[in-house]
Amino acid sequence: MVKKDEKFDFEKALKELEKLVENMEEGDMSLEDSMKQFERGVALTRSCQKALADAEQKVQILLQNAGKDELVAFKDNDNNE
Repeated sequence: MVKKDEKFDFEKALKELEKLVENMEEGDMSLEDSMKQFERGVALTRSCQKALADAEQKVQILLQNAGKDELVAFKDNDNNE
């Protein structure tokens, strides 16, 4: 998971997820290692989904406010801003 102080790097997470899948598809890992990799993959997937949802929300705000003089602040669900 990403700490609140760190900025999430979507591309880096996606590359890590792809590498995890490749490693698991090779079938050379023990069951325990496979489970750890699977858990990491689930966490990465959730983080990527959240980043995509946040980006979609920002786009929707921009589209709704197109042509308006005033921008509405993005509401970050983690920081409640």
